[in-house]
Amino acid sequence: MGLLSWLAEQKIAEAMARGEFDDLPGKGKPLKVEDLSGVPEDLRMAYKLMKNAGYVPEEIQLQQEMVRLADLLAACEEGPEKQALKKQLSEQRLRLNLLADERGLLTNPAFRQYEEAIRRKLE
Repeated sequence: MGLLSWLAEQKIAEAMARGEFDDLPGKGKPLKVEDLSGVPEDLRMAYKLMKNAGYVPEEIQLQQEMVRLADLLAACEEGPEKQALKKQLSEQRLRLNLLADERGLLTNPAFRQYEEAIRRKLE
């Protein structure tokens, strides 16, 4: 263990002894582990900062909207309203495909490998 690691451990142990961690939010609950394995290592910090700031990429917004529209379609009876929802869903799919093509996702090997699973999850 390096000197800095040892010093950090000592400071943490002292703070624990003083009870500085006793009233932290989430005490006694398991930590939420974020799986960032799908994000390239050099982009993980930027991704985490954007996520913590509440930024949601356009692709995710489109996917969420598509799920919402699909749920509405499933609950809707035949008629003009259902046709309008189908049209909106089709437009969202087209926008997502254009965005994916624009950003090179369609040629990304990882995307091609998981594309079917992603599409099933979205539908």
